Amino acid sequence: MPKKRPEPFDTQEPEEERPSKSQLKREMHALQALGETLIAMRPAERARFPLSDDMLRAIDETARIRSHEGRRRHMQYVGKLIRKEDLAAIQGVFDAIEQEKEQRDHAFHRLEKWRDRLVEEGDPAVDLFMAEYPDADRQALRQLVRNAQRERDQGKPPTSSRKLFKHLRETLAL
Repeated sequence: MPKKRPEPFDTQEPEEERPSKSQLKREMHALQALGETLIAMRPAERARFPLSDDMLRAIDETARIRSHEGRRRHMQYVGKLIRKEDLAAIQGVFDAIEQEKEQRDHAFHRLEKWRDRLVEEGDPAVDLFMAEYPDADRQALRQLVRNAQRERDQGKPPTSSRKLFKHLRETLAL
C-alpha cells in the first residue's frame, strides 16, 4: 500500500492571522502619541472630545508626574485607556479641529492678499474692498493704506501695514 502524501499546506483553510507583535507595538505607540496630543491640549479644547472620566482623570494626573520614568509608564497607561475609548468619535473631533484651522488659515491668507493689494494699488483697491464689504470704514481704511504706502516708500518698518491688517481683521470679524 502506497504511503499517503500529506496535503500541501496551502490547501488547508486559512486561519485568522493575528497581527504581528511589531504591528501591535506600532498601534500602541500610535495610541500613546494620541494621548500625548490630548495631554498637550488646553482643557477647553480637550472638553470637545468624548472622553471617559477615567481618561480625563489620567490626563489631569499627568501634570503632577515629574519623573521621566514615571511619566513614560503613565503614558503607557493613557495608551491603554485610549483603547477603550471611541476612537472614531475622537478622530472626528480631530478632523473638525483641523478643518477649522484650515478655514482660519484660508481667511488669514485672504486678509494678507487684501492688505498687499490695498498697499500696492491704493484707492482703486479701496473702492473694490468697499464694494465687497460696504460696512467698512472708508476713511480709516484710506488713511491706513496711505500710511502703509508712505512707510513702504521710505523703507521704514511696516507698522502701519500691521495696523491695516488688524483693521481688516476687525472689519471682517475674524
